[in-house]
Parts: sequence; C-alpha cells; structure tokens
Amino acid sequence: MKTLHNALTAIALLITLAATATAQEQPKPVFGYISYATVFQQMPEYDEAQQNFQKLKAMYDAEAARAEEEFQRKFSEFLQGQKEFPQSIMRKRQTELQGLMEQGVEFRTKAQQLLAEAQAELQKPVEQKLTAAINAVAARQRLIFVINTDNHACPYIDPTAGTDLYEPVLAELGLASLLDRKQQ
Repeated sequence: MKTLHNALTAIALLITLAATATAQEQPKPVFGYISYATVFQQMPEYDEAQQNFQKLKAMYDAEAARAEEEFQRKFSEFLQGQKEFPQSIMRKRQTELQGLMEQGVEFRTKAQQLLAEAQAELQKPVEQKLTAAINAVAARQRLIFVINTDNHACPYIDPTAGTDLYEPVLAELGLASLLDRKQQ
C-alpha cells in the first residue's frame, strides 16, 4: 500500500513537472504589439482621406496665393505713386496695405487650424476602423493589452512574451493582399 502511494505520488509529481516544463517552454503570449502608423498608412481609406485633405489644402493655398497677389499688386501701385500722393492718400494706402497684410496673416493662421481639424475629422473613421480591427484580433487571441510600437515607444519586445499583430490585423481589415505582395 505504501509503495502504491509512493508510486502515485511520483506519477503526480512527474505530471506536474511535465506540465510546468511545457508551460515554461511555450508560454502563451499575454500581449500583442503593432505599429499603428504602419498599418494605418496602408489602409485604402487612409489614401482616400489624404486625397480629400490635399484637395482642401489646395483650395486654402489658392486663396492665400490670391490674397498675396492682391497685396503685391496694391503694394506695387503704392510704391509707384507714393511720390505723387498727397499725405492723406499716403496714410490711407498705408493703412489699407497694413490691413491686407494682417488679413493675410490671420487667414493663414486660421487656415492652418481649420486644416488640422479637417485632417483629424477625415482620419477619424480610419482610426476607428483600425482600432476595431486591433480590438477584434486581441480579443480572439485573448490578449490583455496591445502595445503601439510607433515612435520607439517600446524599443525591445521579447517575441516569445508577446505576439506581433501586424499580419492578423491586416487580415482582419481584408488587406491580406498586402501580405502576399510583401512575401513575393
């Protein structure tokens, strides 16, 4: 009876050691990592958002150029006639030029702000789609968290401790063709 008990204890100990050794050899990753920007910039929706942004930017640039041309034209006229103008007309034209210059600076500042807001709005649905894909992949793989590796935020990740989500996220987004091109 004692030998049977010792044999069962030895078997239980061996099973425990084998399970522990297997678990130590191949731990299941608990986190994922991905370069958000790399995947984001490969999405067709990103290209579309960028094209729409460039069209809007071109409109603002054209308006700024038009205002600049108007200022240059009036300034040239001012320089040509300044010797002939009476003092009151000189002051009026100087004030006019000053106003045009201030309006131009104000327009450029406001345009930069509006363009930044427009870019954020155009990219928002793309970001939401990518975030949803990352969340879906992470949930399926039962990951606790996902690290964004952009901007050297995490210079080293042990690949046995974490899992690279680049390919699964591309597949989730329906961009598996990018993987095929990469492998060729």
